[in-house]
Amino acid sequence: MENPTPAGTVTCTRRLEWDAMHRIPRHESKCAAFHGHRYAVELTCVAPLDALGRVIDFGVVKQLVGGWIDASWDHTAILQRDDPDPAIKAIAASNEAHGRPVYWMDVPPTAENMAAELAGVATTLLAPTGVVLQRLRLWETPNGSAEWVRAGSA
Repeated sequence: MENPTPAGTVTCTRRLEWDAMHRIPRHESKCAAFHGHRYAVELTCVAPLDALGRVIDFGVVKQLVGGWIDASWDHTAILQRDDPDPAIKAIAASNEAHGRPVYWMDVPPTAENMAAELAGVATTLLAPTGVVLQRLRLWETPNGSAEWVRAGSA
């Protein structure tokens, strides 16, 4: 006797990792100083299964979203555009001299704000594939993460 498939939705999740520095202006503790992290993100996607039984090939997520992360966030500084710290200009100039951009955010580069930023980017990058980003969890440290969830997916 065959086991029936239970009602529900099949998703797939791809994890990507990178290294970057940031600081949180006006933070009340040590995160006000420049420091680095080994970031990780888990991207959970949903779509009708393809002919092979996949939501999306994991390599496509790596190519699209991972490619953007490599170009924009890996081995660089993720900083707030109006950060008043005088070192900001020197960091930006040093990164430029080494061929790495600074990624400027209009809000403090907290894990929560970075998760929301990356959710917007990933949604746009994945749209041509027909896949919908349902959930994104961004890990700033091994024990601290922020999660973005598509409205209506909770």
